[in-house]
Amino acid sequence: MKNTGMIVAAVVMGLAVVAGAQDGAKVQLKIELPKPQFTGTPKDIRSPNLEPARGGKPRPPIDVPAGADKVLSRDCKVTSSDPEPIIGELSFITDGDKEHDAATYVELGPQTQWVQVDLGKEKEIYAACVWHYHGEARVYRDVICQISNDPDFIDGVVTVFNNDHDNSSKLGEGKEKEYIETNEGRPFAISGVKGRYVRFYSKGNTSNEMNHYTEIEVYGKP
Repeated sequence: MKNTGMIVAAVVMGLAVVAGAQDGAKVQLKIELPKPQFTGTPKDIRSPNLEPARGGKPRPPIDVPAGADKVLSRDCKVTSSDPEPIIGELSFITDGDKEHDAATYVELGPQTQWVQVDLGKEKEIYAACVWHYHGEARVYRDVICQISNDPDFIDGVVTVFNNDHDNSSKLGEGKEKEYIETNEGRPFAISGVKGRYVRFYSKGNTSNEMNHYTEIEVYGKP
């Protein structure tokens, strides 16, 4: 009986180890990208905070916990600081269409503007990706992403991305780099932050003063 008990205990411990390994398993986030297509001659873009050129190399992959790679934002309600976009409909931002043409993006007015995705209920978020207009090489300023359960973003706000290096949008000085828009968008990892609302800010771009959003995807556990 003593040996039997030891065997049972060993089996239970083995199952616990396997379960623990499964709990800690990571998977590579697969992001479906639109076609690359710049129009016109690329501009000589200068910025004191621009990330180094990658020489055509893709961005490093993002690993998330197993089961946390689901798109949570598809067809979710979108609101904005500019409730009547100059071009497009706010619903374009979560409709899954990431192409660069005029029928897929939203144009908001100048200065700092935001768009906000309502996930419907609190979710555990592990990554996000934003596509601004990417029909030409340009840099969007003050790209900031925050998560909260407060739709007014007063309480419980967590900033998960911020490249506003000089705090010109008054949301805090960011540490991330500015980047040139491409069909890759800008994906970034998030450490399991829980929240219902995901808000993205920007403040114009190197081509004009307007703010443009083509698509936002938020990834995590359903």
